[in-house]
Amino acid sequence: MAAPTVLRRQLFPLARILSGLSHLKPRSLTVCSGHRRCAVSRFPPPLTPSASFHTATPLSSSASSAITVTEEPDVLFQKVLVLVKSHDRAVLDSYEFFATTAAQELGITVGKVFEPQKDIERVTLLKSVHIFKNHRVQYEMRTHFRCIELSHITGSTAKVYLEYVQRNLPEGVAMEVTKTAMEKVPDHILKPMWEDLPADDKPSQ
Repeated sequence: MAAPTVLRRQLFPLARILSGLSHLKPRSLTVCSGHRRCAVSRFPPPLTPSASFHTATPLSSSASSAITVTEEPDVLFQKVLVLVKSHDRAVLDSYEFFATTAAQELGITVGKVFEPQKDIERVTLLKSVHIFKNHRVQYEMRTHFRCIELSHITGSTAKVYLEYVQRNLPEGVAMEVTKTAMEKVPDHILKPMWEDLPADDKPSQ
């Protein structure tokens, strides 16, 4: 009978603590020790969700515009050749339709689309390990090509188009880009050379 009595004595302080906590508000904490008076410590309420938001001030039109205007002229390309190669011809047919459709959506002039001659690489091996040299097996790897020519395109448009096309390049497909730029005629060519010569050395009319 001694053990239940000791257990009851230990449970009475715990019941007092729980009863003190049940009468308090949810934002408070009670600490009781023995027969001393319970000390209640309250915490300040947290900020409301609306108080933690930050309101952004409207930006001006000059600050919100991310477009930079420069006086440097854009590069002009007479033509851009996009050459893709793969071992599967069906993949090239699908990618050709995708690339030409993307060019038409961007307003790019597609000059011509042609298929260069395929490259075949053959490897001949012996079918047997040591004997029967006449019995051989041949393996070949076929590489198909597809060329898309874009004519009269600016540098910024070519950069956007090529980045979009290269991001959607299928697996097992390689791409090679050849650009033909249009340059300004140098000043020393525009001016005739005989104007700088002395009067005596000028060619006769």
